[in-house]
This record gives sequence, structure tokens and C-alpha cells, in this order.
Amino acid sequence: MVEPMVRDALIRLNPEIAARPEYADDVIYKLRAVILSVQPHNLVTQNEQFKKMIFEENSYPFGKDGRIIPIRFFETGTDLKQNDYIVTNQWVFPKEEGGKRLDIVLLINGFPVAVGEMKTPTRNAVTWLDGAGDISAYEKSIPQMFVPNIFNFASEGKHYRFGSVNMPINLWGPWHTPENKSEGTLADVNRSAAAMIRPEIVMDIFQFFTLFATDKKFRKYKVICRYQQYEGANLIVERVKAGYPKKGLIWHFQGSGKSLLMVFAAQKLRMMPELKNPTVVIVDDRIDLETQITATFNTSDIPNLQSAGSKDELESFFKGDMRKILITTIFKFGEVDGVLNPRDNIILMVDEAHRTQEGDLGEKMRMALPNAFFFGLTGTPINRTDKNTFFTFGATEDRSGYMSRYSFSDSIRDHATLPLHFEAVPVDLHVNQDIVDAAFNEMTEGLTSDERSELARRVKMEAIMKSPERIRKVCGHIVKHYRDKIEPNGFKGQVVCYDRECCLLYKKELDSLLGEDATTIVMDTNNDKEGKYKEFRRDRHAEGKLLDYFREPGSPLKLVIVTAKLLTGFDAPILQIMYLDKPMKDHTLLQAICRTNRVYGQEKSHGLIVDYIGIFDDVAKALDFDEKNVQQVITNIAEVKRQLPALMDKCLSYFPGVDRTVEGWEGLMAAQEALPTNNEKDAFGADYRVLNRAWEALSPDPFLGPHKSDYLWLTKVYESVKPADNRGGLIWAALGAKTIELVHQNVTVESVREDMEILKLEADLIDEFFEHNKDAKKRVKELEIDLVARIRKHGGEPRFVRLGERLEELREKHEQGLITSIEFLKMLLELAKEAAQAEKEVVPEEELDKGKAALTELFNSIKNDSTPIIVERIVSDIDAIVKIVRFDGWQNTTAGKQEVTKALRSVVWIKYKIKDNDVFNKAYKYIEMYY
Repeated sequence: MVEPMVRDALIRLNPEIAARPEYADDVIYKLRAVILSVQPHNLVTQNEQFKKMIFEENSYPFGKDGRIIPIRFFETGTDLKQNDYIVTNQWVFPKEEGGKRLDIVLLINGFPVAVGEMKTPTRNAVTWLDGAGDISAYEKSIPQMFVPNIFNFASEGKHYRFGSVNMPINLWGPWHTPENKSEGTLADVNRSAAAMIRPEIVMDIFQFFTLFATDKKFRKYKVICRYQQYEGANLIVERVKAGYPKKGLIWHFQGSGKSLLMVFAAQKLRMMPELKNPTVVIVDDRIDLETQITATFNTSDIPNLQSAGSKDELESFFKGDMRKILITTIFKFGEVDGVLNPRDNIILMVDEAHRTQEGDLGEKMRMALPNAFFFGLTGTPINRTDKNTFFTFGATEDRSGYMSRYSFSDSIRDHATLPLHFEAVPVDLHVNQDIVDAAFNEMTEGLTSDERSELARRVKMEAIMKSPERIRKVCGHIVKHYRDKIEPNGFKGQVVCYDRECCLLYKKELDSLLGEDATTIVMDTNNDKEGKYKEFRRDRHAEGKLLDYFREPGSPLKLVIVTAKLLTGFDAPILQIMYLDKPMKDHTLLQAICRTNRVYGQEKSHGLIVDYIGIFDDVAKALDFDEKNVQQVITNIAEVKRQLPALMDKCLSYFPGVDRTVEGWEGLMAAQEALPTNNEKDAFGADYRVLNRAWEALSPDPFLGPHKSDYLWLTKVYESVKPADNRGGLIWAALGAKTIELVHQNVTVESVREDMEILKLEADLIDEFFEHNKDAKKRVKELEIDLVARIRKHGGEPRFVRLGERLEELREKHEQGLITSIEFLKMLLELAKEAAQAEKEVVPEEELDKGKAALTELFNSIKNDSTPIIVERIVSDIDAIVKIVRFDGWQNTTAGKQEVTKALRSVVWIKYKIKDNDVFNKAYKYIEMYY
């Protein structure tokens, strides 16, 4: 914090401190403690503590006679001009040598509330992602800068993205305005920044639209709103403040964060003084209440939260006039009669609002709370024929029927959710109506037509779905498909069966193919008089633990078998595939298939539905909504197959006349010469990424056979022209798992060459070498390819990371004409020599691990109450310093032994004051052995 500015703000906003300015020092002292005690691992905790000190734990004994009074750090009300707003350019922190340089820092009253990183608009591969990556690195190296942080943002002049501290970069989102959601130009970035970075919005986000939550492993994380949640929640708040209209319908597409929208709205409504301590009711559509919404509220550390799981609890809550946030289910209102509470500052937010039609639940709610506000939320569009839902929630003022809408295409564009594909299966796995009809006619001879049709409805479908032959075929197909196409990329799946009995039959068959640990059934086991399903009877806690186990990437549980449960409100981003073997349509179908559309790292490009029923043979019939564009939610994966040859041709078109049969260096050089500048490389890289994702989605498939050799060649070129540092992550990303496997099977990557005579050249002989050597240019290219190979080989080593950055800077200078070809070669040669030397000094990873393990054991053995040393810290200090001073064969030289002894002494004796000769000697022996 900028202490003089903080002090001025405290004096300006608090008359008691203005009267006694020394009080400001007491407050700053407390703040300083929170900021200075931060470590990278507890940044989110300290960030939350800072927010608490501003808004909750802000009472000090500064009143008359030492009375406790709240003090203000910011003006958050109507007079925001009382705050001091500053934008800085190139802020350096810490001030001493080697401080980090932050492009933009926004200060309010002396607190750095936002950090922005800008990237070049001229290089296509460099994007906002690189800026976000820089901020992520700063959070680890200078966490003090981020304790007061509200949000961070990044841009390359085409896209604007923001996120909160420690937020995974793939979850950073855009900020759009309702009128304009286009992206790609500086004007668009300007509009987004101008819309978000305004005093009233930044303060609103700080106070009401950031949350702190705890995950299942008890780790804190911070949540910040997406723009559509901010917009939707504030529309609710504005309506409640205005008092009219007393209802509204919000349609935000499945998976785009409706639960959090409700949390933000509830939080803000509860904190608005003009609403006189309102009651907020979250109404869920599930019978068991244990859904995503409840989970979202429970993990968010929100005060005054209560749930009503029974009619009595619901009645006593309203009759006791409680002023809290209540979570209950829609079905509880079906059990109450008459008025529960006539107050007008009760606000209901009803999830999956279309369910209110069932049994006139909407009307029951209206009667129970006659003067309340009713807001309906839905992830699927409501049809005009559904009069009841519009009657309960739709305000006539909203011409389109919705007060806020966030469509499927909005959510794909913003990367809030992923596109969906379906895959048709061989026809013999589809339900064959004709055979069943013939068998049925034979069975029912002599019955009246009414009797036959009633029996038909029940028997037909069951006969088909439970035929052992069909189950065997379908399960065989599921296992082969999962093992070949889904498992290699680390994703998991859901199998949706016709009914509970089918779940058991499928489980038995799948167990015989995959083993028992790979699958489980999650189902409602009520009304199970025969105890058929008792093995899968679990309480909420056990079911929650099981699903968390499923979400873990390393757990052996790969497929969850369901029939009705987990088809709505179940959130597992690792879930990519749904094997659908149950007839469904409209709302139920759309909600179910969207289980697979959650974003998960950079590797997951889409959700996939394998359709065993033939539901998507006619998408228009399956998803019959007034909003016809909902039918574009899912496309046939055959479309991707159709596009692949064109994607392949586009990538190959960068290399006219290049002979793709030439192996090794010669082939690579010819390909690289076809991509002379960064512009061509980046354009090729972007096109290859599209091809790579399509290949990963389709593989394995016999259709890909004829394209394999060209794809491998393109992959090799892509890897060889990738920037040597980590820039350009949106275009120059890691290859997919199936491509890597293909490369390993087929490509012998050019190994680093030790015999390059060019490496032996001295700098002053280079001019001569260029003059007398007719293939000098070729030699330079060879040197560059070799250098990149060395850098790649040691990806994580800090020295090689730095070499990669220096190589990219050098390439850029050469391309921009800032240095001549001879200067480029001289500098390239320097880098190549450094890389060759560094490579000799690299210790194999497994040896280092053994060394660290031995040292850890040694220091653990001497740890006791009188020497409470932190073993991990000592070992990593020793490891770090020895790596710096060691060199190959140091054990055989006097100088080497002296250097290592001195380094070890500086850690063990001087830093940690362990003056035990025996321990020192053992530690030295281990280092000698393993380093």
C-alpha cells in the first residue's frame, strides 16, 4: 500500500481520525501486518482477511471515551468522488534492484486493487494469456502486491480478460456490455475496459461480487463474478429496490454459472440497508436439496444461511419471521396451505423455474408469500405454451419474456462452456422397432386393442432395453469407445440407462470388461422393498465423497452409471462423455447432455454424447423449443470428420514444393524455410491447433489412416518452430495425448548432435566462415534447430528457460532487421555454447530425487522439540545451493570439494545453526553420492 495515501483517506473519511491523525497509524500498523505476513501459499487467505478488515472487522476504539466505532477505508455509497483513484504506468515492486515491473496498477485510496498486463498487438501468437501468465508468476514472486487485490486483467489489444487471485488462467473471462459483445479489435478492448474499470463497478465487485470458498481439500479459493452474473444479479437487486415489477425470468444457458448468480444476488440483497433486513429464499428443484446450488452456497462462506428440508421447518421459518437466506425445495410449498408470511421484503429465486408447473407449485408459492418478489432462473428456454411459468415469473415489461438472457452461443464465445458433439453408433445397436413389434403381436394374440396398447407401452421398451444380447453389445461398444477415445486424454464418463434394473445389468456386464473398480451406480434407492439396490444405498455424505473421488483425475473410478440422478445439477468438469441409452427429450435431454460441457484445462475441447437410442437422428424433434437456435447446441461429430481433409490441406498449403519424404535435418530445414517470419509461423501454428484438436476428437478412426503420415510430418514441423520460451500459449500449446503417443510410435526426434564443427568456431572466425562456406546458411539453420532441441529437452530447468527467452529475443531482433545475419550467428553461437555447457552440468532428475530423499531422512532423524527445524526448507535450500556450485566430476577436484563444503556450511551451520559434525559429514556424503 502507498501509506501516505492510505493515511490521507483515513483522515478524509473518518472525522474521529481527522481529530486525532495519530489514530491512522494504529490502523495502518494492522494492515501492514496482513500484507507483510503473506506467502504465495496463503495469498487467498490474506486477500480474504484484507476484505474482512475493510468491511467487517473494521471497529476501533476511536469514539468518545474509547467507544468502539466502525471506520471507513473507502466511500462505497453515492459519493464515490471522495475516493482517490490513480492509474500507474510501469510500477516497480519491490523498489530495490531486480524488482518486478507491472504494466498497469490501479490504486484506490493508496491500495493496489487491480494489476493489468499488456502484450504486443503485432505478434499473433502472443495474447492476453501471456499477460495472465505473467500476473500468475507475480502472485508467487511478489504476493504482497496482491493482498488488497480485487481483480487482475490482461490484453494484447484484441481481447480483454480478467480474473481473481490464484484463479486458473483458463477460467479468466471477458467483460461485455448488453449492447455489444464483439471482440478482436482495440475498440472492443477499449469498450470492455471502459465498461468494467469504473469506480462504481470496481467498488460493487469488491463489496458484493467476490466470494471466498473452501474446497473439499480445505483449500481456500476466490470466486469473482462473470459479466453475465453481475448483470443478472444487479437486475434482480434493482427490481427489488424499485419495488416493481415484482418478478422476472432469467435464462442463462446450462453450465454458465446460475448458482453463483443467485449467491451474488443473495449476498447483495442481504447487505442493502434500504431493504430493511430482507429474507432471501433460494428455491431448488430437486427433492433431496443436495445439489449444486446447496453446494455452491455451503462452500461459499456466507453468513446467516439456513435450509428447510421439511414442511415444519418451512412453516416455522416464515412464521418466526426469520431474516436470513433460506434454501428449500419447490416441493415443500406443495405441502403448505394458506399464507406463511405477508411481508414484502421477501425475495424468492427459483432454480429451473419450469418445474413450478408441476402440481400448481407456482400458485402455491404465490399464496404462501403473497407480497414476495419472484425471480425464476432457467438453464433451458421456456416455451410459449408453458403459460404457467410465464405467469409466475414473466414480467410484461420484459418484451422477450426474459429480464436477462445468456444464450448457448454467448457461453461458447466466452468459453464459459464447451461445444457439444454427438456420435451415432452402428445401426445394429439402435433399438429395432420392427422385430419387437412382430414378437409382440405373436405374444398378444387374442387380447383387445385397449389391453394390447396398455401392455405394449410397458413391455415393448423394457423387452428391448433389457435384452441380454443388446446389453452385451452396447457395453462392449462403451468399453472399446472409452478406452480408445476418452481415457487416453484423462477424461471420465457417465452411462445413462433406461431404469434402475438396467443400471444393475449394465454394471454387471461392464464389470466383466473393465473390472469392478472402474464403475459405480448412483441412483435413488427409495421404494426398494426387495432390497435389490441396497448395495448402492448411500447417505448424502457418502454420495458426496464418492462423487469427489470420481472427480479426482487419478482415481480408478472412470464411469458413473445413472438413470435419473446426476442428470441435472451435477458438476464434474472432468466428465467429457455421456453414453446415452435412455429415451429423453426437451428440458430433460438438454439438461442431461450439458453435464459434459464444463471447461477443464486446455485439453478438453468439447463434450461428447454417444447416442444408442437414435435420439439425435432428428435433433429438431429431440430439442423442440420455440428458441430454434437451441438445436445448434449439439452437432454430429461426423461434421468434424467432414472438415478434417480441408484442415489438413490448409496446413500443408504453407509448404509448397517441400518434399515431405525427406527425413531428418534436411526435411525440417526445408519446412522451416517455408515459414521465414513469426507471422507465417503463428498463422501455421493457429491452423495446426485446429487440426490437432480435430484429430484428438476423432482418433482412433480408420478414416484417419490415409492422413497419418502428413499429420505426423506437420506435428514435427509444429514442434520444431514453436517459440523456445513459453510465450503464445493459445497457439503454441502442448500436443494432445493421442498425438504424443503417435509421435512416440513413429518419429525418431532428431537427437542433439555433439559433432557440429560450427560449435568449435571462435567468434572472430565467423566472418571468414560465412565467406568461404557455400552452405553457411544451412549450417546456421542447423545450429538453430539443434539449440531448440537442447532447450526443449530440459524444459523445466531455469537455465534453459532463460536460454529459451534469450533465443526468442534474438530471433525477433534478427527478423526486425535490428541485427545483421553475421551478428545473429555470433550471438546464436554464444547461446549454443552456453547450452552445450549447461547440458553437461545437468544432473539426472532421479539422482536429485534420491539425494533429496536421503537428506530429508537425515534431518528428520535429528528433529526434536528443542530443534524444531523445518526439514523441507533445509533440504530445498541445500539442494538449491549445491546445484549452483556443483559441476560434472566435482567430487574428483579439490576446488569442487571446497565449494560444496562451503555451500553446505552456509546452510547447515550459518543459516540453520545446526552445529553437529556428524550430521554435517553425513549430509556431505549424500551430496557426494547423489549430486
